Amino acid sequence: MISIKTPKEIETMRQGGRVLAGILDKLLKQVKPGVVTKDLDRAAEALILNSGAKIAFKGYEGFPATLCVSVNEEVVHAAPSERILKEGDIVTLDIGLIWLGLYLDMARTVAVGKVSPETARLIRVTKKALHYGLKKTKPGNTVGDIGNTIQRYVESQGYQVVRELCGHGIGKELHEDPHVLNYGKRGDGSELVEGMVICIEPMITVGDWKLKRSKDGHGFETKDGSLSCHFEDTIAITSRGSEVLTKIE
Repeated sequence: MISIKTPKEIETMRQGGRVLAGILDKLLKQVKPGVVTKDLDRAAEALILNSGAKIAFKGYEGFPATLCVSVNEEVVHAAPSERILKEGDIVTLDIGLIWLGLYLDMARTVAVGKVSPETARLIRVTKKALHYGLKKTKPGNTVGDIGNTIQRYVESQGYQVVRELCGHGIGKELHEDPHVLNYGKRGDGSELVEGMVICIEPMITVGDWKLKRSKDGHGFETKDGSLSCHFEDTIAITSRGSEVLTKIE
């Protein structure tokens, strides 16, 4: 069942989204060669708790950390470890918090030091895929319109969209209805209405889109070992269209 948020709840999520975006912005600036992924997690936990928010991910379905840190072929949900980031890697930081009882969620992929032109292009395309998806978030459209737009753009650029994972509703729970796929047909799925809050999160692969579980038991990575990239924002559907609640200024 899809949860429709009140204007007061959306205002609360707007506040929480600003807090979360500020935290992720600080974490992304710490990404550089030589950084241990567990250190990024420690920093994330401190920043969330110091903000007055609660941690969303730690303990969720047994996840052991505050921050998901997925490197290269890891698509999402990789647990922080003693892994050291290297020049030329790409890393996705996926983070959530609870602000006055309501959840916010977002992710960004960034380069570690200098990366190849091909890798930099993957990041640009994924970021633009999120942008194109956002343009379809308005009352009267459907989640299928979002997925179709993302898929057509990504495939036109020579990449694939992950089919086994998707975006989602959010608010009173971390994952709510509806499912927001990154592929599909126009007009399919739930209709977007004012008061819905959803997460759009393109997950893009250079090679095949099929995934397997990572060795840590939490993450997902590409079966063929190809690079992947992931961007995510929390978006409120409004009478004027949509509003990104987790926008990094």
